[in-house]
Amino acid sequence: MSGAEYLFQRETFAGGDRWLARYVARPILRFVHREVASSALLLVAATAALIWANSPWSDSYFDFWHTQIDLSIGGYHIHPLSLEAFVDDGLMALFFFVVGLEIKRELVTGYLSSVRAATLPAIAAVGGMAVPALAYFAFNPSGEAAAGWGIPTATDIAFAVGVVALLGSRVPPILKVFLLTLAIVDDIGAIAIIAIFYSGDLNLRWLALAVGLIVVVRALALMKVWVLEVYWVVGVVIWYATLESGVHATIAGVVLGLMTPAKPLLDRSAAQEMVDQLPADPQVEQVHQASFLVQESVPLTERLEALLHPFTAFLIVPVFALANAGVPLSVDTLTDAAGSPVTWGVLLGLVVGKPLGIAVFTWVATRFGFELPEGMNWLQLVGMGFAAGIGFTVSIFITRLAFDDGASIAMAKIGILVASGAAGGAALVLLWLSGRRGAHTEVPPEQHQAHEGQAHDDVSAVKRP
Repeated sequence: MSGAEYLFQRETFAGGDRWLARYVARPILRFVHREVASSALLLVAATAALIWANSPWSDSYFDFWHTQIDLSIGGYHIHPLSLEAFVDDGLMALFFFVVGLEIKRELVTGYLSSVRAATLPAIAAVGGMAVPALAYFAFNPSGEAAAGWGIPTATDIAFAVGVVALLGSRVPPILKVFLLTLAIVDDIGAIAIIAIFYSGDLNLRWLALAVGLIVVVRALALMKVWVLEVYWVVGVVIWYATLESGVHATIAGVVLGLMTPAKPLLDRSAAQEMVDQLPADPQVEQVHQASFLVQESVPLTERLEALLHPFTAFLIVPVFALANAGVPLSVDTLTDAAGSPVTWGVLLGLVVGKPLGIAVFTWVATRFGFELPEGMNWLQLVGMGFAAGIGFTVSIFITRLAFDDGASIAMAKIGILVASGAAGGAALVLLWLSGRRGAHTEVPPEQHQAHEGQAHDDVSAVKRP
């Protein structure tokens, strides 16, 4: 038993022998540390938004999220935003910052750092973006509606991993690793799509300020300035400059996440050696020094993920869903959606295009010498493709960027909601049929280590047979 486990069992309520600890506290803690917890909360928020938007108090829903936030400092007026826009452009920038941290960690020390291991899921991810976009274009080849082609290209990691997690041991660990790798590459593609195709007219002065401050951040990192408060202040200014520049403000979060160091300041063995040299009864200053040594032996990306992931997963993303998932579902609206090319383009792009693109591109790759990871079969791959067809969060986010008129936004959201439910249900059925309870396939050590981060506890907790 490790010292941490001993202290947990002796000193915390959840580690005690009380009935509430054994049957309530510990199960809740295990639940919270799984992605299924965040996806369940996201589902609750989306359901609440739909009920509110279709209740007798529906006007209050739209009035509340359209409330204007107008701040000024002296004679300078801060960029006015509605409450909904503050969630989309402000809070979601922090969400994309965490996404940037995850991508940086995977590129430097994780699964994506191995070209051989990452190639097949990356190819599958490309297919999972290209085919849905083509499916959407088949229904909306021109006009304003064509701008929504990016909507069905996205995957919601929380929902996708949550669906897979519900099946427990029926899904082999290597499939979960494959799905997460695919989803991270999908995130990279979504970020590129937002930056290139969904940014507005550029204001070069604000853009130059944002770029200049990014250079300052890099310089501070090279000078080994480790005071996080400095970076938070500069980061907020970068976010605001990006917002004013015409580039979507969430891109600032991604860039800052990618710039965060993914390797520790101190080697863990060296830090442990220094801690071991502390006296048996250390002074307060020595305890602070030991704390610093231990802290700096963990990469900053991992520390920030551990700090921010619960905040983004359990607060920001559910608030985003509450602000954006509310769609009036009257008979007229549903009739319009049934005949809308936007709705059908999004629906078939996610439900058909995603799994089809992932399966076809993977099959073509196997014709060129690639092999499915040991322990995966083709039915499981297709089931995972349906899980990737749950677009929800990022799909709704792109919808807000693609369309200005409320009618197109409503049609796209209905397509996203129906598609996400259908894709999630199909994934559960196929993965249940293709799996065998208790059939664990050992994940190679380098793949297991790649997913030991806080955001992927459910995937990294792989037991050997």
